[in-house]
Amino acid sequence: MGLTAIVNARLCDPTASTLSEGALLVEDATIAAVGAAKVPDGAEIVDAKGMILAPGIIDLGVFRTDKPAFHFAGITRAALMPDQSPVLDEPGLIQHAARAGKPDFWVHPLGAATRGLEGRELAEMALMKSAGARAIATGRRWIADSGVMLRVLHYAAALDLVVITHAEDGGLTANAVATDGETASRLGLPSAPASAEAMAIARDIALAREAGTRLHVRLVTTAAGFALIRAAKAEGLKVTCGTSPSYLFLNDAAVSDFRTFARLSPPLRDERDRLATIEAVADGTVDVLCSGHDPRGPEDKRLPFADALPGIAGAETLLPLALNLVREGKITETRMMALLAANPAAILGLDAGRLAPGAPADLILIAPDTPWIVDSAKMAAAAGNTPFDKLPVQGRARMIMKGGVIR
Repeated sequence: MGLTAIVNARLCDPTASTLSEGALLVEDATIAAVGAAKVPDGAEIVDAKGMILAPGIIDLGVFRTDKPAFHFAGITRAALMPDQSPVLDEPGLIQHAARAGKPDFWVHPLGAATRGLEGRELAEMALMKSAGARAIATGRRWIADSGVMLRVLHYAAALDLVVITHAEDGGLTANAVATDGETASRLGLPSAPASAEAMAIARDIALAREAGTRLHVRLVTTAAGFALIRAAKAEGLKVTCGTSPSYLFLNDAAVSDFRTFARLSPPLRDERDRLATIEAVADGTVDVLCSGHDPRGPEDKRLPFADALPGIAGAETLLPLALNLVREGKITETRMMALLAANPAAILGLDAGRLAPGAPADLILIAPDTPWIVDSAKMAAAAGNTPFDKLPVQGRARMIMKGGVIR
């Protein structure tokens, strides 16, 4: 592959406080130099034309390997949830899933915490780790049996695997499709209290404290949930959390027309919780911003609201909506890339998500001000189920490099 020099870039190193000017050299599949680097004779030149050069996005917790959508979005790696068919609870299935994207995209499978994700019998975590599983996840569901969950956490701790959880107390949310409140009452939708999230997080933190396990709560969406995460971090527990743009830019009013594209799990919350989510991103409580990419076709979404399945095609809107937070002054560009790349890499134990000599050359060029309109009928994703349809946004990934090769 030789040498490639990306010049005239604004370098977005997640470990820095601000952008810096400079160039970046790529030799074969790795970054060779960053900053005031001299461009060697014979190097292939890529003129960044003042665009932002950043590590490729690592999307923690997608439900489908959807390369066209990921390449559009600047996502170079994704952690695949175990909720597949069949469920990723065997080493052979983990190996197959990890091969699915290569060479131009890397999938990092998350092994199921329990067989079939049924919350009863522990899956073979050690074998799945040997096969390539980067973490253990409870999937779309919370493990109701606290004894089983404690055994999951103890086993994961012994293997030095992080456990990624879904934070909704299933006893409270059974059959619910919305958050308790004015919207759910007016529409007559089955609903559950938002406190179902805090109930689940509180129990899982208590058990993680007992087991000494690293715990990542994949989606936190309520003020009460963030308060628990803050307290756990202040105590020194190995607890991290994520959220997605849906909970930053939409509240439960988005389901007022029974629009199933806004049917999510956890459900959209009220305005107070939406504002609390923005605050948690701004104050550093949130570690990861993920898309929750879950493309679903009309067979899953063209149904009455209560019968439709949850999920959105979130990959393509992840970057422009994250840039909205920058434009609003909530975070800096470098903090944005920590949320999108460096922190997911650290949680999964990946050598990626950084601009530094020796790091993998997984890179994107971002044109932060490029305007475009989200159009559910024209998305690169396998399905166009986005609640942001027809929303004007700014920001595109203009180049994506995976392993030193421009894709």
